[in-house]
Amino acid sequence: MQSQKSITMDSATIVHDPEEIQMVTSVMSKVSRRLLGFLFILFMFSFLDRINIGFAGASMSKDLGLSAAAFGLANTVFYIVYITCGIPSNLMLEKVGARRWIALLVVAWGVASTCTMFARDEYSLYALRVLVGITEAGFLPGMLLYISRWFPASHRSRANAKFMIAMPVTAMLGSIVSGFLLDLDGLLGLKGWQWLFMLEGLPCVFLGVLVWLRLDDDPAQAKWLSDKEKTVLANLMEKDRREARVSGQTFDSMKLIHQLLSPAIIKFALLYFCMVTSMGMVNIWGPQMIAGFNTGSNNVTTGVLVAIPQLFTIMAMLWLGWHSDKYQERKLHTLFPLLIGALGWLSVAWIHSPVLQLMGITLASAGAFGAMTVFWAFSDQNLSTHAKVVGIAFINAFGNAATIVSSLMVGVLKDLTHSFTAGLIYAAVLLMIGALITLTLSRSTVSTLNV
Repeated sequence: MQSQKSITMDSATIVHDPEEIQMVTSVMSKVSRRLLGFLFILFMFSFLDRINIGFAGASMSKDLGLSAAAFGLANTVFYIVYITCGIPSNLMLEKVGARRWIALLVVAWGVASTCTMFARDEYSLYALRVLVGITEAGFLPGMLLYISRWFPASHRSRANAKFMIAMPVTAMLGSIVSGFLLDLDGLLGLKGWQWLFMLEGLPCVFLGVLVWLRLDDDPAQAKWLSDKEKTVLANLMEKDRREARVSGQTFDSMKLIHQLLSPAIIKFALLYFCMVTSMGMVNIWGPQMIAGFNTGSNNVTTGVLVAIPQLFTIMAMLWLGWHSDKYQERKLHTLFPLLIGALGWLSVAWIHSPVLQLMGITLASAGAFGAMTVFWAFSDQNLSTHAKVVGIAFINAFGNAATIVSSLMVGVLKDLTHSFTAGLIYAAVLLMIGALITLTLSRSTVSTLNV
């Protein structure tokens, strides 16, 4: 019947009443309007804390006397702490509730990020980056866990896309704003990079208060949902819990250590490692790369050029999230963006044209970030409700180890070769390895309403 829609469940087709479809659509639209816009803003400021050191890198390195390796090490120590604290943070979120824990994290990272303006040498910078890493560690895995409790699998790629476009949006707008802030150099005796950390960090204190006032720990506590809407959402989430599988087994039948060491989760963690390498390259080294092949450009012009790859990345993420949910397909929607990203890095490495190099960075950024949008919906389907608390944090932590490796490696390679070429090839190879890992993953069919 054309007036009805169906779902796929274990290769059988089940038809649903159009009124049920309409009710689900209405509930999910309401949840999206209430949560995703606010979570998007939170992620913007969270991600800004992670990438503003990339914008400040050139001038900060000059003022503090940092080599490329020392600057890379500052990012490395941040991610060591970020990885170490991710799982404990998610356990605390589970214990005290999302509203309390996320509110505390937002205020704390705002203070820590602002304090980076007081760095005086490489050692004080390392210490301050440790503080930022501690406060920043729990936000993304906590938010992914939070989203999984409000959005069923059939809607999760779209929800992830609307939430995670905060990364390229922040990089795009942040690059422009940061260019102007860096030009405040000398105002009131402060360096431009000091203005950047102060003006981009302090607003988080206010946002932390809003988290406390606005977020609910779970749908059952949401006063803005009717009892009927809560029931519809609870039924959808219960369906996901029943159908969660890893290699044909539910996590509830396995011990936690076996969950984390299962072949599927190890593959997802390795795959995320490959993606994060390119994402870190774009955010940490991208501004310096673009400035390097556009010599003579001022801070504002460089900021505008850095924004171009991010604009196309936003469009790629939104399209992939929508398209993946529409066809309820995850594997190919992860595979092809990875290959496109690898092609982008190789173009930057081997084609010596500023315009084509900018296009290459655009392909690399859109490919890596676009694949990540679908990746979290893909991997999340393989985690039961209880396993998500630690599983999401584990995958996120293992994947972000790539930034520890790549930040230091690219810095060292650049010091040795006086070029980014070796680092670019390294990033391209890892994306191709990620594509091969994706081929080994089973094709996932989501047993939920296709609306």
